[in-house]
Amino acid sequence: MTTIAIETLSDSGTTDDASLTASYARQPILNRDGMLCGYEIKVRAPELPLADADLSAPATDTDLHPDADASPGRAPTPVQRVARAIVRGLVQSDVRGALTGHPAYVDVNRELLLDDAILRLPAERFMLELSTSLEVDDELIARIVYLHGRRYRFALDDVTQPNETFAKLLPYAEVVKIDVPHTPRALLPKLASVLKSAGKLLLASGVDAQADFETVHELGFDRFQGYYFARAQSASTRSVSAPRHALLNLLQLLAGDPTVAQLEAELKLNPVLVMHLMKLANSSGLAVGHKVTTLRDAINATGTDRIARWTQLLLYADGRKVALEDDPLLQLAATRARFMELAIERMPEAGRDEADAAFLTGVFSFVDAVFGGSLEKTLNILTLSRPIQAAILHREGRLGLLLSAVEALEGGAWERVATLSERLAPLTLEEVAQMGLAAGAWAGVADRSAEGLERIED
Repeated sequence: MTTIAIETLSDSGTTDDASLTASYARQPILNRDGMLCGYEIKVRAPELPLADADLSAPATDTDLHPDADASPGRAPTPVQRVARAIVRGLVQSDVRGALTGHPAYVDVNRELLLDDAILRLPAERFMLELSTSLEVDDELIARIVYLHGRRYRFALDDVTQPNETFAKLLPYAEVVKIDVPHTPRALLPKLASVLKSAGKLLLASGVDAQADFETVHELGFDRFQGYYFARAQSASTRSVSAPRHALLNLLQLLAGDPTVAQLEAELKLNPVLVMHLMKLANSSGLAVGHKVTTLRDAINATGTDRIARWTQLLLYADGRKVALEDDPLLQLAATRARFMELAIERMPEAGRDEADAAFLTGVFSFVDAVFGGSLEKTLNILTLSRPIQAAILHREGRLGLLLSAVEALEGGAWERVATLSERLAPLTLEEVAQMGLAAGAWAGVADRSAEGLERIED
């Protein structure tokens, strides 16, 4: 989720529109096992100066193809400038880092498909989404066939029921995305059956409720996009990496000023926590010249602040033996927490205490997805401060505004992000989006391994 300063290279190798920016937000895509298998990248197109040509005017074939009848040194058209800025941003390190090794699904319109700038996207890393609202003609089909020959893959997007565009594009699509909230329920089984028989991968989008997930999962859908996994009703379907009471007891102890002996006694009650802590203590940079072999040494080497953050994130870890960077709930909570911390540090008169409070606000904003029941009751058990509880429960105060902003960013709701950014001055929409991607990249390595665990405090 970011905005990146774009340098767009023309065919002659010169740089144009170096200040032209596009914004990006990511949304998780899960497989049938509930693990991350990709992200959709939501794009906010860059805005050209008012003095530039009107983008609403129909683009000509010469506009869309950089080499078509182009004379040397010819300036790119507005359509080309926007398309190239979007593509250039997609291959920058910020977006790449936020993908954390997963493939990206990105919506492409007619202009972007026909511009050769799209060839800069690595075919193996991007799934190109074709909307059912596209104007399909022989030129577009020929272009899709050409790109397919270059190993680009396509997903048919925004499907609610078959139409003429759907029929024309279906042969070229590897994935079909069904817009679950807007598809007639009676049509879902038939759509699933026909498309599965045709060898298509089915992706259910807009799945925010557990009941919707269960419906499409039973119909054989392969991929799922939506935040059902972060809702309280999904808690019963999720195991945790250590007994909940042990994690809560440890967090309550850490909230005070525990002695090493107290921490040691609490940790010994749970061998799983001890195992994680020993790995953490022996990670690069923590073990000072020797291998940590005792729990007491591990506590001293790690420090209570780092143990606290590690324990907070472990609340969200799935109990199955899966890579933590593929765990959607842990990644979402870690990303939100890191975003909150980065954002508050940009705000005037924000100190270390408020940065810590911002991190806690983000990390515990999903705690009901783990424990179920009353969110307020769980927050009380965690003995969180009033400003943190007010931010999570009622979106009050500066922390509440930041939490609302990151929620809007997660949904790609750019207008709401812009509105909230005005209330969070001096933060801008561009900065909010940039911090979102930076937070996603951080979360992707924060718990990957013993070495990754160390980076929680980077």
